[in-house]
Amino acid sequence: MKFSLSWLKQYLETDAGIDAIAAKLNAIGLEVEGVEDPAEKLAGFRVARVLTTARHPDADKLQVLSVDTGEGGPLQVVCGAPNARAGMIGVLGLPGATVPANGMVLRKSAIRGVESNGMMCSTRELELGEDHDGIIELPDDAPVGTDFAQYHGADPVIDVAITPNRPDCMGLYGIARDVAAAGLGTLKPIEALEIEGTFPCPVEIRIEDAEGCPAFYGRVIRGVKNGPSPQWLQDRLKSAGQRPISALVDATNYVMLAYGRPAHAYDLAKLNGAIVARRAGEGESVVALNEKTYTLDAEMTVIADQSGVHDIAGIMGGARSGCGDDTTDILLEIAYFDPERIARTGRKLNLTSDARGRFERGIDPNFLDTGLAHLTKLIQTLCGGEASEVARVGAAPATPKIVHFAPSLVEKLGGVTVSPAEQQRILESLGFSVVASEEHGAPSWAVTVPGWRPDVDGAPDLVEEVVRIHGLDKVESVPLPRAEGVARPTATPAQTLERRVRRAAAARGLLEAVTWSFLPEAAAQAFAEGDLWVLANPISEDMKAMRPSLLPGLLMAARRNLDRGASSLRLFEVGRRYLRGAGGASDERLTLGLVLAGEKTPRGWATGKAAAFDAYDAKAEVVALLAEAGAPVDKLQVMGEAGPQFHPGQSATLRLGPKTVLARFGMLHPRLAKQFDVEGAVAVAEIHLDAIPARKGAASFARVSYAPPPLQAVTRDFAFLVPAALPAGDLVRVVQGADKANIVATRLFDDFRGQGVPEGQKSLALEVTLQPLEKSYKDEDLKAISEKVTAAAAKLGAVLRG
Repeated sequence: MKFSLSWLKQYLETDAGIDAIAAKLNAIGLEVEGVEDPAEKLAGFRVARVLTTARHPDADKLQVLSVDTGEGGPLQVVCGAPNARAGMIGVLGLPGATVPANGMVLRKSAIRGVESNGMMCSTRELELGEDHDGIIELPDDAPVGTDFAQYHGADPVIDVAITPNRPDCMGLYGIARDVAAAGLGTLKPIEALEIEGTFPCPVEIRIEDAEGCPAFYGRVIRGVKNGPSPQWLQDRLKSAGQRPISALVDATNYVMLAYGRPAHAYDLAKLNGAIVARRAGEGESVVALNEKTYTLDAEMTVIADQSGVHDIAGIMGGARSGCGDDTTDILLEIAYFDPERIARTGRKLNLTSDARGRFERGIDPNFLDTGLAHLTKLIQTLCGGEASEVARVGAAPATPKIVHFAPSLVEKLGGVTVSPAEQQRILESLGFSVVASEEHGAPSWAVTVPGWRPDVDGAPDLVEEVVRIHGLDKVESVPLPRAEGVARPTATPAQTLERRVRRAAAARGLLEAVTWSFLPEAAAQAFAEGDLWVLANPISEDMKAMRPSLLPGLLMAARRNLDRGASSLRLFEVGRRYLRGAGGASDERLTLGLVLAGEKTPRGWATGKAAAFDAYDAKAEVVALLAEAGAPVDKLQVMGEAGPQFHPGQSATLRLGPKTVLARFGMLHPRLAKQFDVEGAVAVAEIHLDAIPARKGAASFARVSYAPPPLQAVTRDFAFLVPAALPAGDLVRVVQGADKANIVATRLFDDFRGQGVPEGQKSLALEVTLQPLEKSYKDEDLKAISEKVTAAAAKLGAVLRG
């Protein structure tokens, strides 16, 4: 919400300056996002008089002016404006000034060989209008030598962030009320107007959707003359970020910004028959004022006549009945629309507007007559015309909300002591009415909530109002009670796991990425395992679906980096993927994703050509991170079915048993590499951190004290012929478990296929480490262990080579 200081002071009697007002707004919870002082932009521009003009010796369209700046001798300025003439008063930009429109810094320079000491300015160059046909012409009595910012009356503009629960501050009068309640001035009362009509309203107004539009007030003003708004009105609308359009349209916008009360003006000549607030027909359409066509459904409220829809109720008017320069008779509409209906309609149509933002938050239902009277007076002042009687159809919900409130709650809930008298003053200055009584010997108030505060539902809301106006800075900091002894850990097991794997990944040289939880629908669908969570009203089409996997976001990040010259990428992210559970329930899974793209090692004299990442690189990272996460990596099985997103011959899963998938890894499928526009080989992996089994017992978190073995370990090598399709990890696993009392490690050190190995088989050589505990091994002990190893391997079809 933007507004100028002078506009605020129309409703607030105060001598406070811009800095004091901005500080007070922040103090009472109305965050000031910025203050723009136009005087700063106009520094270096001065009111000046043109003394003489002469033709430029080398340019037909340029003139050489002699300009009086009010001090010292006249300055020579080269000017190309056709209206520059001797005796006129304009605005001169002196050397060193910055032109607001383009940021150009003026300096003394030669133009076609003639020295120029600045620039005579147009309104567009100073961002005061769109006129650029000539330089600014000021009245003859303008004081020469005065700073133009001072002469023009440059007005500071304040930009305040309004939270969704404060619809009363969507109008400037509500902001003035808060500032006055905080003691920075006096709120001026709204003028009580009652403009009598001179003839009955000639337009029939009906409500056929009382749920969506409980009240519709209207009146006709005939004989208006539309045209540009006066400068004061244009300046105020511009300070609010609005573009002046015409007097009729600007008047409705002014009332909306001033009082938070949207209204609409129809060109009466473009209406046909009665005006009706009704439900839209299924598939009915309307061309709105933004020149876009919207298809409506039966859940939307519209304003229509016999010819069709004119207005998407409470959101945007229609182009067909808008006011133009030739408009002479108008119908004013001030209505009350159901906030929930407005919000649902806006979301369905993906249509936002200033009116929607106010209606869906809730406007004052008691401001219909007052708002219509003020709008009527403003239009008659600007455009003339004769007003009809007011046609009132329906009634807005006006049952007052009464909250029972005990003043002692302020200290109990707010942590600050405020006297009951001060509490009552604050509440009444904010528009609440207080009826004091006693209950069980303690003060108890019945507080009536004003219609412009739909956000106040109970006593805690009143406490918040009192505390913020009294001063949040007056609430003392109180330390929380602390238990004696060493503080206990506060992180949950899931948080601890997340931190541990994040540190481990970074320590392994992976770079952490943070990507959006929302994806383009096509990117999310490529990794979906079921139905997606799709937003009904996304910020943009690129953020429409919640991610079913972390890999799409990482792939898009990899592409951006590769496109910008990165040669090697090792990205990881820890976050949540969002799945649809049984019955459509939300299911969030803690996951780690990683992408390896580009060069694994660069080219060099020792290594030769650059090497790319492969599936084994992804597997190595996965196994290392699973080990750090506490997963039993020695019990993991390598199995297929990584998913259609992976290369079918260069991917796998790591599982605990046939059903529990802890991770999947491998090369990205070429189809997806093309879809995500990532060139070259890309290795990806995803670790399902939520699937890692929890450790049993608190003692398992403590490391067992290390005691070196008393005897030296013994190694034995075994070479087996196995089917070529047998994963080497399966053979390592069964050999490791052949004799758990003696075998402490098993390592694959050779995989041979060639001469001497039958077709369809391969030779796998294992190094088995044996650790004696109480006595050294004898030959018969080693023979018995070897037989156990051979027998265990035979279960997989392995034959010991001779």
